[in-house]
Amino acid sequence: MSKLVSDYYLEDKQNASNRTYDHVYDLYAGDEEESFMIIFGNGFYVYVTPVILMVGLCGNSLSLCAFCSKKMRRMSASRYLAALSICDLMALVFYVLSEWLRRGLNTIVPGYHGSFLDTPVVCQVWLHLSYMSRLLSAWLIVTFTCERYIGVCMPLRRRNMGSLKETNRIITLLFVLSCIVAIYKPVTSEVRALNNMTACTSKESFEFEAFVLDSLYALIITLAPFVIISTLNILIVRKLLNRKRKNKFNLVTEENAIRLEFTFILLAISFFFIALNLPYFSMWVKQFLQSHYLHSTFDHTDDLSFEYWQGVTKITRTIFNINYCINFFLYSITGACFRLQLRALFSRSRNSRRSFYQYQPTGNRTQCTNSRSRTSRV
Repeated sequence: MSKLVSDYYLEDKQNASNRTYDHVYDLYAGDEEESFMIIFGNGFYVYVTPVILMVGLCGNSLSLCAFCSKKMRRMSASRYLAALSICDLMALVFYVLSEWLRRGLNTIVPGYHGSFLDTPVVCQVWLHLSYMSRLLSAWLIVTFTCERYIGVCMPLRRRNMGSLKETNRIITLLFVLSCIVAIYKPVTSEVRALNNMTACTSKESFEFEAFVLDSLYALIITLAPFVIISTLNILIVRKLLNRKRKNKFNLVTEENAIRLEFTFILLAISFFFIALNLPYFSMWVKQFLQSHYLHSTFDHTDDLSFEYWQGVTKITRTIFNINYCINFFLYSITGACFRLQLRALFSRSRNSRRSFYQYQPTGNRTQCTNSRSRTSRV
């Protein structure tokens, strides 16, 4: 996920402030002599982001097809991961792509400006979808973590709470709440002239309110998920280690192999979610503490230092964007049944597909079997 962004454009370098997570130090074009860091950071962002977009769009589409297949969609964990794939696709289009069109493409095509994004209605709708998709993506990971925590640490309760109907209800509730929370952004934004060009930015009459709300949004999709995910994952790992000590020779059985597989998927997703968000979040905190709303003056006399941090932010922003393309590889590495389903999607005949996998529904459980192993998932 996340996922922290704002869309401010600063009027001049003397008034520069930390108004956004997306525009951290992305405010000043610099003098003729640019530092190495800003050149490298800008190049890194400009040329790596299209790769992230292509890989992310393809990978998330394949993941969505796999998790929505007739057999895998019967599992609640697959519903969460399918919803996460949709959110990541939306974030790639409405956040990563739009930001790259505004701040990256003009490096390759001088003079280009994504003017179609800076028109009334389009501006507000695009912002709402961008903020909503990133918020939902982050909290789907949190919800999936809670589901796995209950499944590992409270299995008896999991049997009562893990129905597909309950899962669909939770995902729908998250979607509605994300839409409601993100509505503040289009309400406080407008298209207006800045630096001799039109820009989709905050209304002048709501600049302070937008700053406060953007700061809260940043914490909601980074700090809060960090704390919840880290705490629950520690408890999950501790529970698994305790089970291993008590059951040294039969940890992975037919009864729990699939649940364990989804737990490993969760741990991988959670780890990379935190690792890829943390550098950019650190830059946001640094800029937040230097905001002109917190300090009466904001001095940029040291332009080389300013350019250095601007370059660092470009790099951390690109690393942050990897969030939206990496999950497909994590599923492929940690999920045996995902790999089998993926192979089945590419198989040309129904017979060859059946040779790769077979699912057998048994009450509230579904068994995934192949020639080598037979496991069940709840």
